[in-house]
Amino acid sequence: AAKVHLGTRNLEPGMKEYVHKRSPNGVWIINLAKTWEKLMLAARIIVGIDSPQDVCLVAGRTFAQRAAYKFAQYTQAHHVSGRYTSGTFTNQIQKHFLEPRCLIVTDPRMDQQPVKEASYVNLPLDA
Repeated sequence: AAKVHLGTRNLEPGMKEYVHKRSPNGVWIINLAKTWEKLMLAARIIVGIDSPQDVCLVAGRTFAQRAAYKFAQYTQAHHVSGRYTSGTFTNQIQKHFLEPRCLIVTDPRMDQQPVKEASYVNLPLDA
């Protein structure tokens, strides 16, 4: 068993609707049906983009960087792993300037700068 349904002992207020129940040892159990619905919604958004190169994935946290790299490797999408350079979406003079049609963020709290820049350029966001 992969134990992907196990969460943590802490529960963020925004995650209450995705939790099934709490186990006897205090770990929250994730509702996989709701997770699957959101995953399929995100997949439909990504499939709607004509070219995979127009999708950009940002992963600032260490545990998400390998997944972001693998996603980009298999789909030919752009990925920004590790530290995000400010102005990647807004500063056209910058060396690594990108104009994606869709932005995927692994952790909106950690990656708040790309989320803010996406709002400046009216970029659809999938967090």
